[in-house]
Amino acid sequence: MKRNTIEKIALCCTLAFGNIISATARDISGFTLPTPWTEDALEAEVPLAEYPRPQLVREQWQNLNGMWSYMGGKELPSPCEAAEAPVFSKNAQKIRVPFPPESELSGIARSGETNLWYKRSFSIPPEWKGKRIMLNFGAVDRVATIFVNGKKAGSHTGGYDAFSLDITDYLKRGDNELVVGAYDPNDGKAACGKNGSRGDYIYTSGIWQTVWLEPVADKHISGIRLTPDVSGSRLCIEVTADDGLKVEAVAYKDKSEESSAQGVSGSPFYLPVPEPTLWSPDNPFLYGLKLRLKDKKGRLLEEVSSYFGMREVGLKKIDGTLRPTLNGEFIFHIGLLDQGYWPDGAFTAPSDDALKYDIELAKRAGFNVIRKHIKVEPQRWYHHCDSLGLLVWQDMPNLWEPDGEDSVAVRRQFRDELKTMIDQHWNSPSIVMWVPFNENWGAFDVTEITDWVKEYSPNRLVNGMSGYNYAPGYRKAYGDPGNGDFVDLHHYGRIEPKSVAQPDDKRAASLGEFGGKGLFARNHMWPVRNDAYEMMISRDQLSDTYVMMLDEIEQLIRYFGLSTAIYTQTTDVEHEINGLVTYDRKVEKMDINKVRNINRAVIESTRKKE
Repeated sequence: MKRNTIEKIALCCTLAFGNIISATARDISGFTLPTPWTEDALEAEVPLAEYPRPQLVREQWQNLNGMWSYMGGKELPSPCEAAEAPVFSKNAQKIRVPFPPESELSGIARSGETNLWYKRSFSIPPEWKGKRIMLNFGAVDRVATIFVNGKKAGSHTGGYDAFSLDITDYLKRGDNELVVGAYDPNDGKAACGKNGSRGDYIYTSGIWQTVWLEPVADKHISGIRLTPDVSGSRLCIEVTADDGLKVEAVAYKDKSEESSAQGVSGSPFYLPVPEPTLWSPDNPFLYGLKLRLKDKKGRLLEEVSSYFGMREVGLKKIDGTLRPTLNGEFIFHIGLLDQGYWPDGAFTAPSDDALKYDIELAKRAGFNVIRKHIKVEPQRWYHHCDSLGLLVWQDMPNLWEPDGEDSVAVRRQFRDELKTMIDQHWNSPSIVMWVPFNENWGAFDVTEITDWVKEYSPNRLVNGMSGYNYAPGYRKAYGDPGNGDFVDLHHYGRIEPKSVAQPDDKRAASLGEFGGKGLFARNHMWPVRNDAYEMMISRDQLSDTYVMMLDEIEQLIRYFGLSTAIYTQTTDVEHEINGLVTYDRKVEKMDINKVRNINRAVIESTRKKE
């Protein structure tokens, strides 16, 4: 979506005032715009208590979410340079982890802290004796430094990456002290997306996903890569562990053992999947998977659980027009732009039910795609898409400032984080497309990077730049990269042939963003000036306008080769009131039945009739 600098300034001013009011809020009455899940999040001793990594599950674990000691400010020591943890006062503020300190649910509600420090104690269950102890973070924005019992245990750079540390050697009996420092200068010189210096909304920093502990064997599985091979009726499995250990894989279908195979860690091997049940939005079937790691004598070292979906994506010409396919068939991609912001939790959903709600809304409204817009969500979000059956376009969070004296390092870090994003979400069958860049935002080497992504991840589609016809005014636009699987334009006006992309011999045609129609919903809007690309006067007009746009899009599919369309957007976000529902998720602004019926009709019209 296009940025709106004037609205951003107004938003920041309002938030500065609003945060003074809400910083000490201890109940729902102190929240600017509570959601249906705010109160439960406030009352939970352990917020977001669900297991955070559904595709590599261990039975034993300990969630460290909850109340931590906190201090933040530019005057504090930088976590990037600290050789030791700072001292916390006895009356230090408390923060509710994993909500970022800019959010009201955190209990802090301040922005611009830059140097953020967290502290809590924990103890290791006696039944974990003899195991290695891993400390896991879903994500910390942007540079994290970790101290355990006063000793530096490690650090990590990357605001959207999951990472782990083996902290066994720093532990002691009884209570242990954990201190986490986070540094986020909000300078646009990192993959940040809207959560950055030129973004439209409140930016966030620090811990914003679940923190947790788990015991593992000395030799254990640290990663798995699952790649379906539908034509070969098999699943390619790669297990990361000490090289050469034995791996047993067992697939389950409806809880019954389907097949098994053996391999070794460090080398790919294949698990047969006879007559595979194919994953699709209409039938999001998931196979269960167990992986057992054994030593060379066959002794069991550990067992983990996972799952996989059998599906394949590609491009092929259908009646002379290049189209994206799922399991060999063209199904029109009709989706929602989804930004993942919350009025109570900012970048972090208040609960797992809330995280799931937006996906269920898209499904209920008849969409088959979610474009996750320049944000990487917690792994449970992708699990819900896998389970419910939504195709996912995954955007890479963009840079804003790639051109300074430090451009070599900044660009290298972006590339590293792009690879990490792909690696960490490789296994989700719902993800069918990577989108490296959006609207020229911080774009560089787009053609080269698009080719690299396509080569590195050949099992998915690649949309090198969605909306190359839009660009921010502060730097020269890169323009059409000329490669990848899609030629993609954004358009928020009348739906007509001259406004959308045309397919060529190598790329399908995509309407990466459209719509943006707004509707006021009194008492359910963020306290700033609210706007949209075009305002509607009623729920009926908004719903009927959507139906009309889809009727026009159907004509473009039939006669002009259009293959995808992404509507802006799932929910209102701060000043933008162009969602299917309000920012607090309490009011459905469209007639969801009308939306579902026209979406399903258009999708069905594109299916190849025998």
